[in-house]
Amino acid sequence: MLNDMPGALWSPKVLENGRIPKEDLPDSMRRIVVAVDPAVSNEEHSDETGIVVVAMDNNNHGYVLDDLSGKYTPDEWAHRAVSAYHMWGADRIVAEKNQGGAMVEFTLKSVMDNAPITLVHATRGKVTRAEPISALYEQGRVSHVGLFEELEDQMCSFTSDIDRKAYGKSPDRVDALVWGFTELFPRLIKKPRQRGGSVRHQAKQRFFT
Repeated sequence: MLNDMPGALWSPKVLENGRIPKEDLPDSMRRIVVAVDPAVSNEEHSDETGIVVVAMDNNNHGYVLDDLSGKYTPDEWAHRAVSAYHMWGADRIVAEKNQGGAMVEFTLKSVMDNAPITLVHATRGKVTRAEPISALYEQGRVSHVGLFEELEDQMCSFTSDIDRKAYGKSPDRVDALVWGFTELFPRLIKKPRQRGGSVRHQAKQRFFT
């Protein structure tokens, strides 16, 4: 059981309230995405590569289907991402390109030449990117299909003042989750029209499609 952490963008209660068993997953999905946050290296103290599978149904409800994150070589994480793409019948692989640029796309295409890939570049901080996604959870618009202990542990310890050095590692599982849902809910990345308030507060006031 996780405890509430002051300032965290996600709480155990919110995650538990949205959790559903696999048998309650809708039969069809509008979109399924494999999101990847590649690690720079594969050494003892290296960060993990985040690989999270997310989906959206026909009612604009989001789902976390799988978490395949871990410490891998580039070839290993590429094979795992492509395998997840096939296993879940995904329509796209979304990968952050900050750490590797064109090499990220090359690595994926070396495993699947015709893989539909969207490369994303982090121009905003982790918290700014994550706040609108946490708002979706608070609105009850995201469900975890089963339990994802390591991912959820990162989520519930991800605070608005997170410091990577103090945290001891990069929250790569959360990063992958955020990239995936940002792809599924594209209006989340647009600047809110109204003035005042944080991105998280403004996200709560809007109904994203």
